[in-house]
Amino acid sequence: MVRGGAGAHYLRGMSTRRKVSLITLGCARNEVDSEELAARMEGAGWDLADGADGADVVVVNTCGFIEAAKKDSIDTLLAAHDSGAKVVAAGCMAERYGSELAEALPEADAVIGFDDYTAIGERLDDVLAGRRRDAHTPRDRRTLLPISPVERRGSQVAVPGHGGQDDLPDGVAPASGPRVLRRRLGGGPVAPLKLASGCDRRCTFCAIPAFRGAYVSRPPAEVLEEARWLAGHGVREVVLVSENSTSYGKDLGDLRALEKLLPALAAVDGIERVRVSYLQPAETRPGLIEAICGTPGVAPYFDMSFQHASGPVLRSMRRFGDRERFLGLLDQIRALAPEAGVRSNFIVGFPGESEDDFEELVEFISAARLDAVGVFGYSDEDGTEAANLGGKLDPADVAARVEELSGLAEELTAQRAEDRVGSRIRVLLEDKAEQAVDGAADGAFEGRAEHQAPEVDGTVLVRGGGLALGDIVEARVVGSDGVDLIADVS
Repeated sequence: MVRGGAGAHYLRGMSTRRKVSLITLGCARNEVDSEELAARMEGAGWDLADGADGADVVVVNTCGFIEAAKKDSIDTLLAAHDSGAKVVAAGCMAERYGSELAEALPEADAVIGFDDYTAIGERLDDVLAGRRRDAHTPRDRRTLLPISPVERRGSQVAVPGHGGQDDLPDGVAPASGPRVLRRRLGGGPVAPLKLASGCDRRCTFCAIPAFRGAYVSRPPAEVLEEARWLAGHGVREVVLVSENSTSYGKDLGDLRALEKLLPALAAVDGIERVRVSYLQPAETRPGLIEAICGTPGVAPYFDMSFQHASGPVLRSMRRFGDRERFLGLLDQIRALAPEAGVRSNFIVGFPGESEDDFEELVEFISAARLDAVGVFGYSDEDGTEAANLGGKLDPADVAARVEELSGLAEELTAQRAEDRVGSRIRVLLEDKAEQAVDGAADGAFEGRAEHQAPEVDGTVLVRGGGLALGDIVEARVVGSDGVDLIADVS
């Protein structure tokens, strides 16, 4: 996904202005990081180009989560090189592999880590001038912060997406506003807002904590200020993102910090909807459920990271819970908000997963009434404990289980959408409908209801008169198409 736009025009002496294109891959957390990088680039005198054509340097904010994402990152870096521009690899894959990536990919003129972000202008200057810098040697970023969360406050460790106004060079503010270190690269009424970074969990399949670091919450005042800034730039819905939102505040000395923050965010003038993502089931407290379900302006939406439903498999993953506990958690949610949206991801074929374990997962998904489901086949990840576990399944068996569970999930989520026919929903209008569907008239819009998160869930085709981009309208669901809905404003 390319994020770009016209930036402020800076000149240095008599030279022509320099242009940088920024390409963002991966999750919404990376999008926030890119927007901080964009603000730093503008502050350092670089214009943002829309695409690689005409750019002096292309920065690719890579994803390093799974093999498919890493391949996409490599392909994007090679395509950027083919454009004739200088190429910089940044982001998770660059941080995770550092010098190893630089050696394997000479097409990249620089490979930078998170510690380079505060000096991104200088790094781009070096690249444009042909000055090569050695890429960093990767290390476990969890070791850079104290083990005790409450001792992490005031740390000087670089944490992408947590930059403040004081970080701007020479007090120069980005062209799009002086209050936060962020420059919007996309439009539209929805934007991610980083709540925290890093993770203290030790899931055996996950490499993210090693290159993203230990858990660090952003102070509530900083989050609120950025929400106000986003509202001033036309945003109606903020999506709180992190590696684990249920841990928010533990390093601030307040485990109820998120419950307290949500009403304040919902009260920000111009923000009509607040959505929380990346919830850990084992940390989802009753008070947090009540805050999400009962706070006006907060979407009753639960992005629950279940990963599996078999107790033995979950323990092997170093996670907690089982089918009964997870169904009980969903019962708690629906007792307060019967129409709450719930999505989750699942790993199939984890080492040691028996047929009984897989059947337990099938039974859970059949009973859970989820709105959106992601199914991933297990594969070894560099540096994870699971890569050294015994009991690996044959790849063909993993693929067969992925196909079976994906087919079931598609059927069940479509049924869940069909069950919403006849209900009334509140939809945020985000785009003009590209084509008429089921008799939709010209002027229809595509949007999302409270139970649908951007990009990962279904959408709603809204029909009616007097509609405008960015409106939140009440509509009646009249049909469904897979996980997507069709609704009329009356």
